[in-house]
Amino acid sequence: MAKEPEEDEPTPTSSPRIVVVKRKKAGHGGHHGGAWKVAYADFVTAMMALFIVLWLMSSDKEVQEAISAFFNNPSGPGKLTGTAAAGLGNSLEVPKQDMTKLREKIQQALMTVPNFRDLKDHVEITITSDGLRIELTESEAGIFFESGKPVPSPGGEELLARLAEELGKLPNTLLIEGHTDSKPFSGDGSYSNWELSTDRANSARKLMEAHGIRPEQVGQVRGFADRQLRHPDDPESASNRRISVIVQYLTPAPGAKEAGAATAPEKPAEAHGEAPAAKPAEKPPAKPSEKAH
Repeated sequence: MAKEPEEDEPTPTSSPRIVVVKRKKAGHGGHHGGAWKVAYADFVTAMMALFIVLWLMSSDKEVQEAISAFFNNPSGPGKLTGTAAAGLGNSLEVPKQDMTKLREKIQQALMTVPNFRDLKDHVEITITSDGLRIELTESEAGIFFESGKPVPSPGGEELLARLAEELGKLPNTLLIEGHTDSKPFSGDGSYSNWELSTDRANSARKLMEAHGIRPEQVGQVRGFADRQLRHPDDPESASNRRISVIVQYLTPAPGAKEAGAATAPEKPAEAHGEAPAAKPAEKPPAKPSEKAH
């Protein structure tokens, strides 16, 4: 009689168990596989906007006003416009109505020059029909240039260098003029006030180009000798000896009469006996008699 298997004893199977493994081919990630790209693009855009806001908050007030004017009127120049010139930093074009702001900014910059308190009475900044005129007038002892020489003094070098740092930020063209008094230049007559006024203007140009202004920014260097005296009633006054730097307008000033009426500083210039800057220089006078300059 055969032995019956116990209840707990496993029943032998006729074949081993088969395990089926399904492998899926790698695809493009399904319907939501590119969602991360959209999120990344939004993140980059937000970061760019943040950096632009931080840059605007740290920029000059003039830059902020220029950008604001552009967005208020993108199709037109607006009251303030930027410049496309490369390498000028925070440079701004200066239309006529903003020459007053430029004058104040230059005055503040010159106040950082050492001993400017001793020089401020000899620095005059006025708005004329040609642009912003910056004049450095001399004293009897000679403040900005050595007496009878085209070499700038140490004080003149510091002031012209600081002035060049500010004017170099502008795209405006500059005119540099030299003026003398009516004292005849001593010597054999080969070197006169005409040469002295021109050489002083050219020396100022070289010094300013070495400290900020661009060579192509200078439109003209002119010497007027004693043909545009500040004090015609006292032609030998030391204040007739001066260097003038003119920041020209970017666009021609519409209506010379309206320009003269709108710029009050034009009248004091006439009171000092200053002829219009655009007046052509007369022919050199005959050789003066030899006297001490």
